[in-house]
Amino acid sequence: METKLEITLVLDRLRSAFNTGNIFRLADAVGVKEVICCGYTPAPPHPRLEKTAMGADRWVKSRSVGDTLEAVCQLKKAGVSVVAVETGEQSEYVWDHSFRFPLALVLGNEALGIEPRVLEQCDAVVSLPMAGAKTSVNVGNCAAAVLYAILGKYQYGAGR
Repeated sequence: METKLEITLVLDRLRSAFNTGNIFRLADAVGVKEVICCGYTPAPPHPRLEKTAMGADRWVKSRSVGDTLEAVCQLKKAGVSVVAVETGEQSEYVWDHSFRFPLALVLGNEALGIEPRVLEQCDAVVSLPMAGAKTSVNVGNCAAAVLYAILGKYQYGAGR
């Protein structure tokens, strides 16, 4: 089944090649248009990324951009709605947001989050609710939850 939604993932300085590979596998599973690896985010070809991507890195379109802000500005100039996935007071829950397509989701470094200068350029900030002591989940798990929430609302929900 092919997704009808045009979604790009922007990975902002992810540290783990395993997390990046997991996101590539997810991107293939849900039909993401492109994965943009920014800063020091491991990008294909990379042996640890390839291990968790299980081949998805070979058929999911991807590119590397040195600076996340540059990638975000390029996307916005092309008419893409750019939404950060980040916890904080400025965010709204993913299911409460009205997304506009084409869409780019910015996913940030698990320890540092998304750079403030990048957040300032995003059209919106969405998050997942956190009930525990920790204020975040693994970036790959977060990407899966957010993408499936969007697909459920806009593609697979009732009447679609």
